[in-house]
Amino acid sequence: MHNQWDVELRFEEDGVHTACDARLTGARAPGLSAHGESVKSADDRPLARIGEEVAASRALEELSRKLRAQATGEIDDEGHRPGYLIY
Repeated sequence: MHNQWDVELRFEEDGVHTACDARLTGARAPGLSAHGESVKSADDRPLARIGEEVAASRALEELSRKLRAQATGEIDDEGHRPGYLIY
C-alpha cells in the first residue's frame, strides 16, 4: 500500500506580522489545518524568512497536536477503552 500526504503552507505578511496556515493534503489525508503567527520586533532586521520560519513552526506544532489528538480519539473509538500513544 502506498499513501502520501503533503503539507501545504501559506503565508500572509504585512512587514511586521506573519501568519501561516498549514494544511494536510492528499487523497487519504485527514483534512486537518492549523494556524501560526509571528511578530517582528522593531529591533529586528527586515528578513521575512525568519518570520515565516517562526510562523510555520508554530502552525506545524499545532497541526501535530491536532493529528495526535485525532489519532488518540480514533484509537479510543476502536478499542472502546482509553488509548495511549507512546512517543
